[in-house]
Amino acid sequence: MADRIGATDDPIWALGMMSGTSLDGVDAALVQTDGTCIHAFGPSGYADYSDTQRADLRAALGQWPGGHDVHNAARVGDAAHIALAKTLLADSPADLLGYHGQTLAHDPAMGRTHQAGDGQVLADTLGVPVIWDFRSKDVAEGGEGAPLAPFFHHACARFIGADGPIAFLNLGGVGNVTWVDPRIDAPEDPNACLAFDTGPANAPINDLMQTRMGLALDQGGTLALSGAVDDSVVRDFLEHPYFKRQPPKSLDRDQFPGLLPSVATLSDAEAARTLTACAAEAVAIGMAHCPSAPTRLLVTGGGRRNAALMFELSSRLNVPVQDINDTGLDGDMLEAQAFAYLAVRVARGMPTSAPTTTGVGQATGGGKTSCPAKG
Repeated sequence: MADRIGATDDPIWALGMMSGTSLDGVDAALVQTDGTCIHAFGPSGYADYSDTQRADLRAALGQWPGGHDVHNAARVGDAAHIALAKTLLADSPADLLGYHGQTLAHDPAMGRTHQAGDGQVLADTLGVPVIWDFRSKDVAEGGEGAPLAPFFHHACARFIGADGPIAFLNLGGVGNVTWVDPRIDAPEDPNACLAFDTGPANAPINDLMQTRMGLALDQGGTLALSGAVDDSVVRDFLEHPYFKRQPPKSLDRDQFPGLLPSVATLSDAEAARTLTACAAEAVAIGMAHCPSAPTRLLVTGGGRRNAALMFELSSRLNVPVQDINDTGLDGDMLEAQAFAYLAVRVARGMPTSAPTTTGVGQATGGGKTSCPAKG
């Protein structure tokens, strides 16, 4: 089946699956694509992690292959993805599956990145070829290994008929932005895309809520909206050397270890609002790197439902800030859809990253392919 997928230019259905660093759950979505254009979007689904699953994954954060908690985290992640995939594939068969895995550690400066999960387990269980380990080759060739959604963002801009540069801001555990010019055909063209991680986004807010209140997140930004920003914390946050680096650049979830301690003396509401302001200010600083001002900033990911975060973005940017759902795209599923799209590109030998998206030396494709074991 994998040979057939790679031997044709016809569009096929792929199921993409994503579990982000915010550790909220698993997203899965079907996309029909030829690896260049988006032909159609299919059904999607989401499964929350249970408290036990989330604790197992959190215990392994920062660990590399062979770490004490890594095997258990991979087992938990594989099982959660398989369960959701079975539900979707029962009614909507796919030719291919793109499995991101769970990022536990990311250190491109040392040439390594770690996404826990085994695509062969998914292939054997689900009976579908699986593309996985998308980031390692890019990192091995000198790239940041992230972000990987930009080529899909470029396709999305063309799908919605954008006629000039726009930007996509994904607010997951870490924030990342993609500037795209849809007037350029190939996403690997040096003038087509620029992408980079902006800074911490939901992760420190979620960690604050978990630590102080036993909650997974600040639902809707309600707590933050009741507090005030401590501007001195934001100023100190912006002194981090990451903000002085030129893109492309990427972050590990826990690369700002001093951020939570910096709000330790603040009330719950003040701490939540200040961390929210830090996330927004990181985006505002990052937007200065765009080759030209985008006509709008389309916000995707869980952070777009945080009213405090959206307010802070709008107040700090000179670009219209818009929920991506207003364009007809699905802000909850864009990352999962991206890995469906990228899986098809990998299967067909097409690049998935470029110097302007990850800093890799030349346009390159990544990913391992696992075919179901023959019974």
